[in-house]
Amino acid sequence: MAENMFLFWGSGSIPCWKPMIVLEEKGFGGYKNKLITFSNKEHKGEDVLKLNPRGQVPTFKDGDIVVNESNAICEYLECTYTDKGTQLIPTDKAKRARVLQRMHEEEVAKKVEAAKEELDRWEAYLGETKAFVAGPDFSMADVWFYPFIAFSVRMGLELEKFPNMKAYYDKVTARPSIQKSWPPHWKEEPAKFSPFKGRI
Repeated sequence: MAENMFLFWGSGSIPCWKPMIVLEEKGFGGYKNKLITFSNKEHKGEDVLKLNPRGQVPTFKDGDIVVNESNAICEYLECTYTDKGTQLIPTDKAKRARVLQRMHEEEVAKKVEAAKEELDRWEAYLGETKAFVAGPDFSMADVWFYPFIAFSVRMGLELEKFPNMKAYYDKVTARPSIQKSWPPHWKEEPAKFSPFKGRI
């Protein structure tokens, strides 16, 4: 199945990272892919534009089906392959409601990710669940939320001030799907600036 999949992606791009985590969680490691270099404007190349007229990544193919937009790819994979790998959106109504709520609250968190008040809110959520963002199991809410925390840590966010988030970050970072999809250039070079360091 993975042999019919193809992903155009960029290193360090949160929208690209999210579907990469889902692909690993669903057991589709080994999918075909191409790392795009933004500085060379490869996302505006013919091979991307013929699938995505906006010339953006992630751009994803599953056989003849093309899905663009990060969240759409994540939801497509979960809805199409519900029986594969990790179930990221629960079937139980109450659990599903909580995961969906956290997924869409993440959109708010993204816009105000540097705000202490918002970080305190997510710290409280994680204090309630004692595990993952929406409960005891890793879910799509974590796929959407974790990359922003990882990016914030790279930008200097000190998680020692947020013990629940620190425990969450360490636990999720150790997941095979995260390790396999970790942005390659993050491994090779430190961040060039740390705007969050000492500010939160």
